[in-house]
Amino acid sequence: MTVRRGPVMLEWRPMNRSIFSLPPLARSLSARLLVLTVAFVMISEVLIFVPSLARFRVSYLEDKLAAGTLALLALEATPDNMVSQELADQLLHNVGAFSAMPEDMGRVSSSKLKGVLALEMPPEVQRVVDLREESMFDQMRGAIMILFRRGDRVMMVIGQSPREPQIELDVTLPEKPLREAMIAFARNLFEISLIISAITAALVYVTLQWLLVRPMLQLTENMTLFRQNPEDASRVIKPGRRRDEIGTAQRELAHMQEAVRQAISQNARLAALGTAVSKVNHDLRNMLSTALIVSDRIAETGSPEIRKMAPALVNAIERATKLCTGTLAYTREGAPPLTLVRFPLSPLIDEIEAALPTRDDHRVTIEDESHGATIGADRDQLYRLLLNLTRNAAESGAEHIWIRAMAGPVRGIAIEIEDDGPGLPPKARDNLFKPFAGSARPGGTGLGLAIGREIARAHGGELVLVDSAGSGTKFRLTLPQGWIEAVVTRDLADAD
Repeated sequence: MTVRRGPVMLEWRPMNRSIFSLPPLARSLSARLLVLTVAFVMISEVLIFVPSLARFRVSYLEDKLAAGTLALLALEATPDNMVSQELADQLLHNVGAFSAMPEDMGRVSSSKLKGVLALEMPPEVQRVVDLREESMFDQMRGAIMILFRRGDRVMMVIGQSPREPQIELDVTLPEKPLREAMIAFARNLFEISLIISAITAALVYVTLQWLLVRPMLQLTENMTLFRQNPEDASRVIKPGRRRDEIGTAQRELAHMQEAVRQAISQNARLAALGTAVSKVNHDLRNMLSTALIVSDRIAETGSPEIRKMAPALVNAIERATKLCTGTLAYTREGAPPLTLVRFPLSPLIDEIEAALPTRDDHRVTIEDESHGATIGADRDQLYRLLLNLTRNAAESGAEHIWIRAMAGPVRGIAIEIEDDGPGLPPKARDNLFKPFAGSARPGGTGLGLAIGREIARAHGGELVLVDSAGSGTKFRLTLPQGWIEAVVTRDLADAD
């Protein structure tokens, strides 16, 4: 279907069915959500991986200290704190160490162990670890160094026994078993993290799929279906009962679709009206011209009664001609083209006052309160806009009209048009600026204000009703400073 209104054309074409197909799974929101959830959980696990690994290293070494304490306590129970080398090797094998001895052999204390366990040929110590002085940072650095270091160094661990805090001892042990245990721990931690990530991602995926993705798919499908045929009322979305952002989006989309549908329907009626008027305009104007000629001849007759009726007949025919011409022009016109010039406002107001109709030989007066303002705009279009407003005021019964110029918002200019007429009725205020609906006079079309707002917006400004409380009406036209500056700059360049 093609809807025409002047030079504007809105064309609705059937859409390809492929538009309704969902995107591939790899590019869908669901897949991206799943991948991102897994990634974020894994990142969180990485952040706790190093502290966990450091704690595992400390626990491993403390276990070795505890096992060494038990071995030394067993040695303490023997006569003279002496055992055979074979038994000593067996005790150290159970500990997994090369030697175990009290931390300070030279200090005499009843709380200290006095025996020593060591291999017959213990290896040379290559690294000393004192758990009593390590900070959290030292523990993490030590764990990373052991995890990524190759070879099998011999390390001496100094610390308090977890089982007997009053006992401090040294345990010499190989580094390789610790590294292997840390690697196994890291592998288990990664597998557990992966399982947790998968479960978390699945729960988040299902939840968001139900809360967000599925409603978004419904919104998208509805918008696509509505775009295919916006005149079909059955394609307007039916909002649910949700009170969150999705529910708000559904309700706003329903309002927008209904407004678009009504606007298209109204444009279709206007297009049909314009087509009908354009078809009968020629013949109707010929008929009215003939009737006007006959009316002139009737007015020239000698009968006073007929001559008295002739002006009313002529005025009625002229109004009918203007109504047909104005209706046809509105249905064909789009946004008015602008020719921007800089001009004083007072002479334009004088021209408008001279063009106002008289009522009972009494002319409506316009009070010029522009204070010598010079503005930049399309002079003919502004004349058309102001004449429509003042003529409406005069025809509604106003006797005085005031036109004021003042500083507008954002350094623009504002022009106010105020009259002392009876004001606008409620029906006219409710349908103001709507073609064929905003007229306050019988037989009016309501096109004057609609055309006036189009002219104001073409200038980048706005025309609004300020007040109409029953004792007069006030409109305000605002023009942005940008138009004025552009015109002034161009005029100065032309002058140079």
